[in-house]
Amino acid sequence: MLKPTAVRRDLRLRPVRPASWWFDALLLVGFGAVTLALATGALLGLDLAVREWAYAHHPAPIYWTARAFNLIGQGGWLLTPLAGALAVAVAWRDRTVRPLLLVAGAFVLLYLTVGPLKLLTDRAAPSSDLPPTQSVRIFNDLPPTEYDLSYPSGHVVNAILWYGVIAVLLTALTAGRLHPTVYRLIRFAPPAILLVTTTYLNFHWLTDGVSALLIGLFLDRLLHRVPWDGLPLPGRLRAWDRPFTSYS
Repeated sequence: MLKPTAVRRDLRLRPVRPASWWFDALLLVGFGAVTLALATGALLGLDLAVREWAYAHHPAPIYWTARAFNLIGQGGWLLTPLAGALAVAVAWRDRTVRPLLLVAGAFVLLYLTVGPLKLLTDRAAPSSDLPPTQSVRIFNDLPPTEYDLSYPSGHVVNAILWYGVIAVLLTALTAGRLHPTVYRLIRFAPPAILLVTTTYLNFHWLTDGVSALLIGLFLDRLLHRVPWDGLPLPGRLRAWDRPFTSYS
């Protein structure tokens, strides 16, 4: 059985792959490029074409299967409580508050980035009652009653961040015995499923999902760089201060 190492008191960033910050910069440049292309109208035709194709291919069995799979991206009533419950389980078993820091960090990171981006870009959903040529536009001027939080897709960003957190917590809960294939499946399958289902169901434009992949991966890398086992804790919490992410 793998055993956790001692708590590291240095605050060196944890490694991610690819390790260099150039990949993070590339993700941000990609997100900016997609946003700029949408603002200039370059990708709106692609979004409209995908929307029309999806509406023309909705046989009931496939549609309801997609609806069922789409539920795995619900952050409020599924992913946040699930991650929280796993964090509590790890915290109680290992007598450490550090798993709760990871969950709090993911929540704050999402709250400070995705929500403001949605408000700033003011984009309607493909299923909007507005004319498609109007609802597809980004940096829109939508009526107050219109849904205007499409860009980027919260479902996809939720899947990237929260399933990454869940994979880390399950690794800790199993004392490092989580099979690498299972770990990768938890990490990568949900975002791919959400990208396909939200686009197919016309909950989001295709570019909403693509941009969410880019910004979501960037946020995920930031979250996993944080040395959660080494962050200083106030005196009252030091009795519950053990590592949970480091195994040797």
